[in-house]
Amino acid sequence: MKEITRRKFIATATVATGFALAVQPISAEVITTDAKGLVAGAVKIPVKDGEIPAYRAAPATGENFPIVLVIQEIFGVHEHIQDITRRFANLGYLAIAPELFIRQGDVTKLSNINEIRPIVAKVPDAQVLSDLDATVNWAVKSAKGNAGKLGITGFCWGGRITWLYAAHNPKVKAGVAWYGRLVGDATELQPKYPVDIASSLTVPVLGLYGGKDTGITLDTVEQMRDRLKSSSSKSEIIVYPDAPHAFFADYRPSYREKDAKDGWKRLLAWFKQNGV
Repeated sequence: MKEITRRKFIATATVATGFALAVQPISAEVITTDAKGLVAGAVKIPVKDGEIPAYRAAPATGENFPIVLVIQEIFGVHEHIQDITRRFANLGYLAIAPELFIRQGDVTKLSNINEIRPIVAKVPDAQVLSDLDATVNWAVKSAKGNAGKLGITGFCWGGRITWLYAAHNPKVKAGVAWYGRLVGDATELQPKYPVDIASSLTVPVLGLYGGKDTGITLDTVEQMRDRLKSSSSKSEIIVYPDAPHAFFADYRPSYREKDAKDGWKRLLAWFKQNGV
């Protein structure tokens, strides 16, 4: 995409309404969190090459809120990710989910995951980390966020980014990575994987993984655990033996209520334990 076209595109881009087309039909178990008592909706985050859209939710009253970055799955910042920000806001957090694929395309409008993967593959890690830095700055300056209480959580694609951002920004107090890929082949756009930063990690990250995840095998989870032993981060990984990939995604058939609820409880405890 030419630079002028790209600038124009991200200037007019917005966050999704509803669920991504590729995840239809939606499960009957889907969780819906209303915005009563919250300030919730789309915002624009100033970044190096313009603005990117984001969805944010926070309590309607108060200030100095602890900040949680919510990092999307491969399907973009659609209704599920937006709902998660509202769940955090109901607990007193300022939660923000920036659209991190938007320069490459709006994946929420694509009906097939095979159309989405090539777009996501073009997203540079350096761009993502820079956009997250900008999101933190916006949260502090424009949305009453507390820079001293910064957490991050992400799902699938966002799980990998959670590990990488915790390594990139030592001001993060805690991270929770849900079934993010740990090992992979380095490319120019994605030069490192979580296993590559594990031994030097200083931020405590809790990894939540499924024992029946066919894409993220248990041997890679053990490899990550082994690398983390030499870090000072006190990071941990929990494996739910019978859970598949995306076991937290209540709008999909992969959802496992018991494991999802336990993971959410562990996430909240992890954040509190580490000052978020």
